[in-house]
Amino acid sequence: MATETPSGIVLLESPVSSYVQKVKIVLREKGIPFTTKVPEDLSNNVISGPLRAANPRVEVPVLIDGDLEIFDSTIILEYLEDKWPSPALLPKDPASRARARMIEEICDTEYEAINWGVAEVRWFKRAEGVLAEELERNGKHHVEVIQQWLTEKLGASPWFGGDSFDWADAAVAPIVNRSTTLGLGPALNTPLAAWHVRLKQRPSVAQTFKEYEEGLLGMQVIAKHIQAGERRREYRSQRLEWMIKSGGLSVVAEGITRNNIRFTWPDNQ
Repeated sequence: MATETPSGIVLLESPVSSYVQKVKIVLREKGIPFTTKVPEDLSNNVISGPLRAANPRVEVPVLIDGDLEIFDSTIILEYLEDKWPSPALLPKDPASRARARMIEEICDTEYEAINWGVAEVRWFKRAEGVLAEELERNGKHHVEVIQQWLTEKLGASPWFGGDSFDWADAAVAPIVNRSTTLGLGPALNTPLAAWHVRLKQRPSVAQTFKEYEEGLLGMQVIAKHIQAGERRREYRSQRLEWMIKSGGLSVVAEGITRNNIRFTWPDNQ
């Protein structure tokens, strides 16, 4: 089946975003050329800009293909799979497709929220002392639970897709790697740790993770902007839930008072 030759793909991004990394890995696995741009109105108090125009939630990634602007990483992946079906990353049979999507869903929601919450403490100093210890302790426990679940889904296969890298591997990749950056990576000599080693050898992943690591160098600057109220972090859905259930209600309250957190569209933009 002939596929359309891609041209002019632009990805609005932040290289540290796990959702952005997932899309980059898929673009590279499919051999789709693209350019990236970090929008000026990302996570700050600017009231207009290219990101706000393309996505009412003011979230990355946004994929721009000609006049078409698509937000939400899963919808972007579906678009890429539909428009450039070869090489296929989503399995063919319905059961395997559902399995890949369920793994992605857990990583995009519950798991991402834990990484994000721990980073709020580590990188942005949302809590200190006893509260920071409590949040980190809960984060470690929750990550271990989900990593055990992922290990069961991986089984004895080299990839979540079985013998070949697929949609689920692309979804898990940036999430487990972020945990590793935070010192919460898979235990040594486990199947998930071995998977992570194999993963980093893939060119699509290696390049994406390199950009992620370079992006981390700017975290201290971003932290200063957040402390000054010049940038706001989005406390949405599972992120907000994790912070509250893990003991960080005061973190949310202080963020509202200092105006350095926000909630999702249509309110509190």
